[in-house]
Amino acid sequence: MFTGIVEEVGEIVDVTPLEDSARLRIRGPLVTSDARPGDSIAVNGVCLTVVDPADGSFGVDVMGETLRRSSLAGASPGAQVNLERALAAGARLGGHIVQGHVDGTASVAGIESSEHWTAVRFTTPREAGGGVGLARYIVEKGSIAVDGVSLTVTEVDDDGFSVGLIPTTLAETTLGSREVGATVNLEVDVLAKYVERLLGAGAGTVTAGADR
Repeated sequence: MFTGIVEEVGEIVDVTPLEDSARLRIRGPLVTSDARPGDSIAVNGVCLTVVDPADGSFGVDVMGETLRRSSLAGASPGAQVNLERALAAGARLGGHIVQGHVDGTASVAGIESSEHWTAVRFTTPREAGGGVGLARYIVEKGSIAVDGVSLTVTEVDDDGFSVGLIPTTLAETTLGSREVGATVNLEVDVLAKYVERLLGAGAGTVTAGADR
C-alpha cells in the first residue's frame, strides 16, 4: 500500500520489450537506498516488484495487463517517473490509501496557471457504447491518484475532472512538466469500486493488479 506522497522523481534508463511484457530499469537513489529484491515501489502509481537493486537503480518486470492499462506501455529511456516506496507500518498516512493498481489512463486537457497554484483538467475515456467509464468513480472533494500523486478533485463531470496543484507538487513530481495531451495513470478510490460491486453494477469489472 502507498500514500500518494511522491518520494523522488526517478528516470527510466533502459527498456527491454519482451513477448507479452517488458523489463524496465529505473534510476532512483532514494527509493533504492534500502531496497531489497521483492520490495514494492510505485512507479507513476503502478505497484511494481523490485528485481535487482544495484548502484542506485532497480529493475522491474511489467506484465501485459499493466502495459495495457497504464502509460508504462510507452515507457522510454530518459523519461521521468514518480517513485514511492510502500508504506511502512506505523508511518503517517499523508495522502490517501493508494493500492498501486492503476485503473486506466487519462489525458491532460487543459492547464491554467495562477500566482499560487495551477488548475489542471483531465479527460477520462468513455466506455464502448458511451458509458462514462472511470468518471463514475470520481467525486468532487474526493481523492484520486494521478501518476501516483494523491490529489483532491475540485470539479468532475462525465468527461473528466480537475485538480489544483500547489507549487510543491509542481516542483517535486512529474506533474509540473506534463503538457496538454500527455497521458497519465489514474487510480480511483477503491471504496467506490467496492460499493459498485456490492450493488451489483460492477460485476465482471477487472482492475490491473500489481506485478508480483
